[in-house]
Amino acid sequence: MAFSLFSGSNKVVNLVLNDHSVRYVELKQKNPPIPLHYGQRILPNGIIMDGKIQDIDTLMTILDECIDDWKIAKREIRFTVPDSLVIIRKISIPADVKEDEIHGYLYLELGTSIHLPFEDPVFDVITLGVEGQKQEILVFAAPEQYVNEYADLFKSLRLKPIAADISPLAIYRLYHQLDMHQAKEILLSVQFDLDVVSMCIFEEHIPVFMRHIPGDLKENWSVKFGEGGNHPEQQMVYVGELPELTYQFEEIYRDITKLMDFYRYSLTHGKKEVTRILLNGDHPMLERVHADMKELFEIPVDTLNVNMPGIEQESLPSCYNLALGLGLKEV
Repeated sequence: MAFSLFSGSNKVVNLVLNDHSVRYVELKQKNPPIPLHYGQRILPNGIIMDGKIQDIDTLMTILDECIDDWKIAKREIRFTVPDSLVIIRKISIPADVKEDEIHGYLYLELGTSIHLPFEDPVFDVITLGVEGQKQEILVFAAPEQYVNEYADLFKSLRLKPIAADISPLAIYRLYHQLDMHQAKEILLSVQFDLDVVSMCIFEEHIPVFMRHIPGDLKENWSVKFGEGGNHPEQQMVYVGELPELTYQFEEIYRDITKLMDFYRYSLTHGKKEVTRILLNGDHPMLERVHADMKELFEIPVDTLNVNMPGIEQESLPSCYNLALGLGLKEV
């Protein structure tokens, strides 16, 4: 999960799993990032819940079919750790702890001077600088049990996991590659998926705060197959009452506002505020969400301008942006 903006080798398969889908992208090249192959499969409800695998046998069967259909057996893969499993913490440690000793120091201090909401974490760190006798670091942590469960699952299916990442870093990497960043901006990245909304605030390329909004966004949706085109895919169609969906959206917009206020007034004591919002996600009504947010917020609300021809000159659907950004990760 280390933070890095640019990628290593090509031809690695980039897999993104969440509660309702699995997607992959293989890049033809990375600058600009052009997809060579991509695909998705919608998962039945209950197989993965809040990022945790509930029905591993069914998931293995589905992924095995995907591996055969996508012809990616025995390939190296990168994968994302589900957002609901990840936390970001800013921690102060003694200035004399060397960079190659930080992981060992953190393991020694877990449960005493350093507290995380779960035992046995796996983590990566970003060093932020030294001031006096202390140095500040950012810790990205997730429960080792669940991360290993995904890695072991992939290995059992003839895949070779070589790197894990989290969605805010993958999306920001693509945002940076597309040259959309601006100097001195405070960016709020909003990943608006069908099962969870994840928010992450970036200061000068560094993710400093992350929060998730779990919910029932995937309720009252059914799957149908798209018509026409060279990539007919499964699509999610809303079959519930529209006022209920509108209420869900409004609740999320209020939570986004609360997060920005918390950052401005509690975390930075009025010294900093979010200057731009980046909206991404796989929600089928993302265009409506974008229109709503542009009307609600007084700062720019942008989406990723990914309009790069892929195989047979098709444009990559926006739901693959996360896998595309994952493909820019260094191993």
